[in-house]
Amino acid sequence: MCGIIGIVGKNPVNQLLYDGLLVLQHRGQDAAGIVTCDGNTFFMHKNNGLVKDVFQTRHMRSLIGHAGIAHVRYPTAGSSNAAEAQPFYVNSPFGIVLGHNGNLTNSDQLKLEMFRQDLRHVNTSSDSEVLLNVLAHEIEKTSRNAVLNTDMVFDAVSSVHRRCKGAYAVVAMIANFGLLAFRDPNGIRPLVIGKANTEKGVEYIVASESVALDVLGFEMLRDVEPGEAIFIDLEGNFHSRQCSDVAKLNSCIFEYVYLARPDSVIDGVSVYQTRLDMGKSLADKIRREWADKQIDVVIPIPDTSRPSALQLAIDLGLDYREGFIKNRYIGRTFIMPGQALRTKSVRQKLNPIGIEFKGKNVLLVDDSIVRGTTSQQIVQMARDAGANKVYFASAAPPVRFPNVYGIDMPSREELLATGRTDDEICKEIGADALIYQDLDALIKDVKFRNPKIKDFDCSCFDGKYVTGDIDEVYMTKIESTRGDAKRSQKPGNSSTQLDLNLINTGETDEVGA
Repeated sequence: MCGIIGIVGKNPVNQLLYDGLLVLQHRGQDAAGIVTCDGNTFFMHKNNGLVKDVFQTRHMRSLIGHAGIAHVRYPTAGSSNAAEAQPFYVNSPFGIVLGHNGNLTNSDQLKLEMFRQDLRHVNTSSDSEVLLNVLAHEIEKTSRNAVLNTDMVFDAVSSVHRRCKGAYAVVAMIANFGLLAFRDPNGIRPLVIGKANTEKGVEYIVASESVALDVLGFEMLRDVEPGEAIFIDLEGNFHSRQCSDVAKLNSCIFEYVYLARPDSVIDGVSVYQTRLDMGKSLADKIRREWADKQIDVVIPIPDTSRPSALQLAIDLGLDYREGFIKNRYIGRTFIMPGQALRTKSVRQKLNPIGIEFKGKNVLLVDDSIVRGTTSQQIVQMARDAGANKVYFASAAPPVRFPNVYGIDMPSREELLATGRTDDEICKEIGADALIYQDLDALIKDVKFRNPKIKDFDCSCFDGKYVTGDIDEVYMTKIESTRGDAKRSQKPGNSSTQLDLNLINTGETDEVGA
């Protein structure tokens, strides 16, 4: 799960990229990076940490140029080493930098191909560096003995689509040429296009979510289509082409459940409105199946579940109350690597308001239950605060399968619902009763806002992987390398200026300087 932005402007873009990353911080808290382009020279700064901590005034001053890309990262492939912070850079051909949201499912195969056939070297364990080298190799092939043009770039993206499997939304800069953005043929991860009219001309932006466009003052044009590539040259000329003959939208449904900000619109669907509809569907199921239960109050588990909990309470005619106060200076538990950190964080993060629980039958509503750590502790908090009965509702279906397309759900043994019945899950989290949203209802809720969407990636709920290449061998492999116990934490710094003319090499920044 990552956030990406690319801008071609008429003025310096460093502040726009920084502000955009702040808006997309929820998509990754592990690392952040910005690369700007001034003619034939790239300027880069990236490091582990939150956006506000990675970039200081002197870093921003060094990021010159009217075009650039930026990235916030949470690792699902590779390690947490700062060397794997994005964007990545290759110097041949032309000089290319790239930021990637998603996960390649055939990364190992591609590494072998690059070593044996493409004669390219990958220096990290990141699949994003693999993707960059595939793109660079294909651009080199299409432009050999010729002057690079947009048709060659689009031909290269077509070759990337043929070689790469999995989920990828990409922003890349080609030195002295322009901004490239593309989305995998299934459109699993989101990517939107916007523009702004300025006194000097039109500026363009591509970003993971529409909220970045709103905050930065850009008008949203549309989503990048599955398999489509967008190219904006440094003069601001806009080009696009469908680069896959098998493109079909299978947007990740978990974006609507949890990942995206509620004020975003993805593939024509309001995330906020979808979450309201999820609450309505869940209320219908509670009305059907829990007629015998006396519920006094509906309490959301902050923050993502609020719209669903509010609509549920309205539909059932129940009181809605804020029962937990959130410490906003603690990281989101879902995207914190390591079970020990995740467990410790829950108690630091939420504190119950006793008067909303004491002597009441409480219905807690969460967006989903993944590992169950948060759910278990929150149920116990409600009991400790004096609740008579604690019921639990999930606005999403049971998460029973790993996500292999860029979300931190790699291991079946880490998923509470895998191999357990609803009653067993209820007992595990300590609730008096548990109810889940139905998958059919969830799909209907999203489709209702855009009937043109026919299919979704629902793999974490139904185990059906839209790329068609996931088998037990692959699943076992990722579970052996990407589970909590295997995550590596290697702090470090990576801040460089990359000059393609070798005129000025810059200096490596020191951490915290």
